[in-house]
Amino acid sequence: MTQEARRIALTALEGETRYDGSPFIEHADGVAKIVTEEIGLPESCAAAVYLHEGTRAHKDIDISAFPQDVQLMVDGLNKISTIKPKDTSLEAEKYKKLIVNYCTDPRVSVIKIADRLEVMRNLEMFPKMSRDQKLLETLMLYMPLAHQLGLYKINSELGDIYFRHADPEHYRAITNKLRATEKDRERLTAEFVEPLKKKLLDAGIRYKLKVRTKSAWSIWRKMQVQKVPFEGVYDVFAIRFIIDCAPDPVLEKDLCWKVYSYVTEEYEPDTRRLRDWISTPRPSGYESLHITVKNKTGSYLEVQIRTARMDDEAENGHAAHWAYKGIHQESSTAGWLQSVRDALEHPFDAKPEDLPAPPDKEIFVFTPTGELRILSAGASVLDFAFNIHSGLGARCCGGRVNGKAVKINEKLKTGDTVEILTQKNQKPTRDWLNWVVTSKARSKIKLELDAEERKKAAEGRELLERRLKNWKLEFPDGMQTEYMKAQGYKSVLGFMAAIATGEVDINSIKAYIQERAAAQQVHEITAPEAAAREKASPYSNSGEDILVLNAKNVKGLDYKMAACCNPVFGDDVFGFVTRNAGIKIHRISCPNAARLIERYPYRIQKVIWQDNAAAGSFLATLNITSEMEHSVLPGIMDVVGQFRASIRSFNVNENYRTGTYEISMRILVPSSMELDKVISQVSALKQVTKVKRQ
Repeated sequence: MTQEARRIALTALEGETRYDGSPFIEHADGVAKIVTEEIGLPESCAAAVYLHEGTRAHKDIDISAFPQDVQLMVDGLNKISTIKPKDTSLEAEKYKKLIVNYCTDPRVSVIKIADRLEVMRNLEMFPKMSRDQKLLETLMLYMPLAHQLGLYKINSELGDIYFRHADPEHYRAITNKLRATEKDRERLTAEFVEPLKKKLLDAGIRYKLKVRTKSAWSIWRKMQVQKVPFEGVYDVFAIRFIIDCAPDPVLEKDLCWKVYSYVTEEYEPDTRRLRDWISTPRPSGYESLHITVKNKTGSYLEVQIRTARMDDEAENGHAAHWAYKGIHQESSTAGWLQSVRDALEHPFDAKPEDLPAPPDKEIFVFTPTGELRILSAGASVLDFAFNIHSGLGARCCGGRVNGKAVKINEKLKTGDTVEILTQKNQKPTRDWLNWVVTSKARSKIKLELDAEERKKAAEGRELLERRLKNWKLEFPDGMQTEYMKAQGYKSVLGFMAAIATGEVDINSIKAYIQERAAAQQVHEITAPEAAAREKASPYSNSGEDILVLNAKNVKGLDYKMAACCNPVFGDDVFGFVTRNAGIKIHRISCPNAARLIERYPYRIQKVIWQDNAAAGSFLATLNITSEMEHSVLPGIMDVVGQFRASIRSFNVNENYRTGTYEISMRILVPSSMELDKVISQVSALKQVTKVKRQ
């Protein structure tokens, strides 16, 4: 049956390719393989996958020769494929109800999750806009559905793929830490099970030991919810006893509790963290005993106890019934189908840390045609209008969000479908600046508001430049900013316009320049003094700013901060022993960390900072994006001057296409805490839209 269905799909999809140029039939092959080999659904479901792809492309294909259940699954899959984000606003509950309505056979929902898993495994081939949309759909819909159906293994894989693309830096940091601590987990497991081996052998209990490491996405969610670092997540890994026994409910329960008693006799249990899902399984059908114990060294370990049948269902969900020991009876099938429908129709039971949360810095909004637009959190209808087109934003008088009429200052949320309403005579007002958060909207509104002022400013700038040329004087940006500040002008535009209108006496500018020049000659710092001052703040390479494990008493230790990631006192770091350059200190989130840890584990040196920073300084590079206004540059310098930091270089590139400054600033700071203060205050500047540490 599957081969015939594939033949039909192959003919129907001839010449159709994916984004990377590969034949489209490879997508159907991948989904069918997940459905049968990874989930354990029967051949009829694989046939439905192929026929769905074939009839999706050619609706006139006759599939009446296939069994009735296959035809129903194909019909359900074809209906689900017509649902577009604009129809559902990506509201998970609404989309779920549509799926239930379309699924005469609830196995269709499982096939749809398998389809999404295949897409996510090949996400790199899709264009960026399509990738962003699929990431959002996966987070808000497919991951909760997979969890709801008990497909925990698939849910974890979807979460990690989402995390790797949506937040690569934190994903890299967590996966690097998992790699770096792998040997420690293996040692803890071996030490833990050693005292239990004889007891279990004497009791005649046959078992397999498995170490379950929590997924990077799950660890990150728990870190965010519990507000703890990586080291504060107690169940990063669990030691799992999988008992080999016949699938008899009484026998299984008895053996699990026996293993539990042996474990708690040997190790001190934390009874507050006991989870008995054997006596009362989860609504999804999950069965297992979970207990947290303290080992001989005081470390807490999570222990899971279950049978082989329970483990199979926990890994593969309800669908494991299809594959486990050949159980294909009609009663078993009917029971599983009902459990899938129940899970779809009722909210799933999950802890807050297990629930995925949408990104908190961006929202994903759709046009009436389904086009995805990404805006800053807190964006309004007005932001959306300017994101579409400047002219549309300038004439915006309101909008319709999900079909409901709203004002232009209405805040948007992820999943909204927005239609913009305009009026021919509409013009921006100063109030609009209080209703937008995106830099594009702010800059465009200011352009509209300041059209007349810009005309005057051009006249004032021309007058000033002509007079300065005649006087043979220079009025650099820094001096101009100081003068503007003293006179109470916040923008260059207003200042130049004031020169044109005579509000600012141009002769007073001449007098100010001459006074500053005289003062500069008196207080000018000589070159030798400047060199000595520079030498007094070197990049810290002394052995006293760091304690190297197992080498606390070593003096004159030869180590340097890696230039690829520029660690700062207080960063989470590790050491790498080079061949001829001593020890290089890297941040754990360094792009090179994974390669070094994997290829040269014997050259990795654990390092910690001493309790207090020494007098040295550390070099850090900040990349800043801001609106194209001169006032932002001295504003950034003022912020740096408020802290124990000094600027070593400051480069500005003007991006006229986006109307922004792209600033690269290198500063010396004594610690990551001081660096965080600088980043926080620079980010708070009104004109600054983005600050990122390199």
